[in-house]
Amino acid sequence: MCDRVAVMYAGRIVELSDVRTIFNEPLHEYTKALIGSVPKLEEKTGRLPQIEGQPPLLYNLPAGDAFAPRSTLEFSPEDAERRPPLIEVEPDHWVQLSKSSCADFDKYAHLMPAE
Repeated sequence: MCDRVAVMYAGRIVELSDVRTIFNEPLHEYTKALIGSVPKLEEKTGRLPQIEGQPPLLYNLPAGDAFAPRSTLEFSPEDAERRPPLIEVEPDHWVQLSKSSCADFDKYAHLMPAE
């Protein structure tokens, strides 16, 4: 059994915390999509939910937020230009913080490093 989980997208950590926090209070949209795609034994459904769009080419990653084009949140052009930092938003809960990939961005924006 593990105590901590690192969720990765395109070779980069997008969220890191203890197991309970990741499953009960995910902040990054990719983490939420992964958890939402786990089939439930008690539910009989057809297709599993999927993430829209295509994953990036790992040999040609974008300069900015690699998940932003696939996020269900409104795309922020500035997120295409810079790679979002991994920020400790709560004690021992780290998330790659961008407007395009974190619905709670405004709540944690004050934690962003000055540019």
